Amino acid sequence: MSGQAEDLLQSEAEPVIEAGAVIEMAQPIDAARLKNILETALLTTQEPLSLAELKKLSDAPVENNLVENLLEQLAQECAGRGVELNRVANGWRFRARPEMQAYLDRLNPQKPPRYSRAVMETLAIIAYRQPVTRGDIEEIRGVAVSAQILKTLEARGWIDVIGTRDTPGKPSLYATTKQLLDDLNLRSLQELPPLEEMNSLIEQGEQAPMP
Repeated sequence: MSGQAEDLLQSEAEPVIEAGAVIEMAQPIDAARLKNILETALLTTQEPLSLAELKKLSDAPVENNLVENLLEQLAQECAGRGVELNRVANGWRFRARPEMQAYLDRLNPQKPPRYSRAVMETLAIIAYRQPVTRGDIEEIRGVAVSAQILKTLEARGWIDVIGTRDTPGKPSLYATTKQLLDDLNLRSLQELPPLEEMNSLIEQGEQAPMP
């Protein structure tokens, strides 16, 4: 084989690197530093941060499992402290423990709004039977549901219209939102409490400030 042919085969087999080109190498993940960054971000935000958002904090591409493991470590390290790290519907967040609320109230004695039983019953029906129409709610409760009750729940961000039912009049279909789960400190609808417990959980969620 001629020298020219050998040179041609070698050029096809080996990549050509131009002079001055920079070869990017994967950066190692400093887990301890990343955990510190995650903690800082979660402590300084008012809303839950999703896994996708938290992964952006890494200097290099990172797997979901690593970030979740670091978050679980942070949650365990909070044992015995006044704050806790929880996973809710929209992601992860720090919040004050319920037993700390009596002390925090001294800084902000203003009480959160209390909701009537009619509002709570309507919310529970939507949560457990969703999607439902206003007529469905009235049939279950046995009384008329005022438009103000639904507006109150919509304004709080706990319910939303997700469509209409294919029946005469096309009534609106209501369902709960992830905001409700976040306020109840829950991950999914499967963790919803009984009606008699929901009111107290909502009060805790509205009172507990971020650390």
